[in-house]
Amino acid sequence: MKAFLSTFLMVAATVTYAQSPAPSPLFAPPAETVSVTGSGRTTLTPDRYTFSVGVQTIAPTVDAAVTENNQRVASVLAALKRAGADEKEIRTSNFSIYPQQVYEQGQSPRITGYQVSNNITVTRDKVTDAGKLLQVAVTAGVNVSSGLQFLVSDPTRGRDQGLKAAVDDARSKASLLAQAAGRALGRALTIAEGSAPVPPPRPYGLQMTMAKADTAEVPVEAGTQEMTYTVSIVYELR
Repeated sequence: MKAFLSTFLMVAATVTYAQSPAPSPLFAPPAETVSVTGSGRTTLTPDRYTFSVGVQTIAPTVDAAVTENNQRVASVLAALKRAGADEKEIRTSNFSIYPQQVYEQGQSPRITGYQVSNNITVTRDKVTDAGKLLQVAVTAGVNVSSGLQFLVSDPTRGRDQGLKAAVDDARSKASLLAQAAGRALGRALTIAEGSAPVPPPRPYGLQMTMAKADTAEVPVEAGTQEMTYTVSIVYELR
């Protein structure tokens, strides 16, 4: 009887062991990976420009300073429109009146006159007109400028090309690292795009004077702008 019971227990234990479930995949060791960041660049030609010019006048009274300023600004606006600028491409960006004061020791400030400033901003898509319109504004009487900027109106131009170049760069880096470690590169597990690039405006400094220039237009060059795209990719190692 005791021998039979002992044999039964051994058989039961063997069956239980054989039917125990396989380890859960949740506890499988994590995949070995390599993380890299790639970058790609595209070169774009600006298709828009903007410049700000203005008229500054000084007179003994506010009325005199404003009247003179209005007349000169009206001449500038009329000249810009005759040169091809639409009303929607021209806007007033600043108008200010400041007293001109003299400070003497022991006395209150004394007003000697008033300075009136009126600035005009022109934004236009026809880049080749930039020099001509600037010259028109100078000739019409502006005496203040905050410079010229060339812009890319659509930052997504060249995006596909830039992202593809960034992915190629990331894969090249990952392949090099895997090879150095004696491994083979597997599939891409995750891909994340970096922040969308915004091209900075290309400034072009200008020096305006009240004298009329001898050239037909202000010489300017739009140049190019470089856009940079980045991606972060995690690859599996084999």
